Amino acid sequence: MIKLCNQLIGRLRLTKTKSLTLASLLVGALVTLLSAPLQAAGPSPLDPSGPPADTFVILLSGTYEPVKHCPDLGLFQVNPCDPAYSTTRIYPVGGLPEENQGQGTIGNFYVAIGHPNLPVAYDLPGGALTMFFTANNVQRVPDGQGGTFIVGTFDLNITEATGIYQSFVGGHNKMVDILHRLADGTFVEHCFCIISRS
Repeated sequence: MIKLCNQLIGRLRLTKTKSLTLASLLVGALVTLLSAPLQAAGPSPLDPSGPPADTFVILLSGTYEPVKHCPDLGLFQVNPCDPAYSTTRIYPVGGLPEENQGQGTIGNFYVAIGHPNLPVAYDLPGGALTMFFTANNVQRVPDGQGGTFIVGTFDLNITEATGIYQSFVGGHNKMVDILHRLADGTFVEHCFCIISRS
């Protein structure tokens, strides 16, 4: 967590005092928001291949890229093969089965950036989830180099799931997000997803 915060602060070195202050407050908010859900979630189940905790947290991190290998996620409400979709990597943070803890990347996230009415998909060990955006509270902060940080929270409803995530249908996802749109139009993600059953 400390390493991630240091990386975020390094990327958020902005020339304007107001932007730097906002960035510092947002990093603090990330730490605060993550500590309570992880404590509430408790440890992941003892069964290494069992279900996740009632609340689990994952990190979406990396540059968004076009979907090159069209996955069959077993989902009906989302089509990540649609050319509007792009993908980035998923990393475990807490509350997942023990076999996934401490690993590097564990899956892929699929989103049609700029199309908020299209669902998103999470491809995770043991299953997949479909979610729809329902609300957001974001600010846009210039990065001083022709790009923009899109910083804030997004709310999503879980409408479909497979495998060990089926009991999460009807649940909720709170995204705590710092999405960086570079001057060349590339998007780089740093987003904690706090996913809970209903």
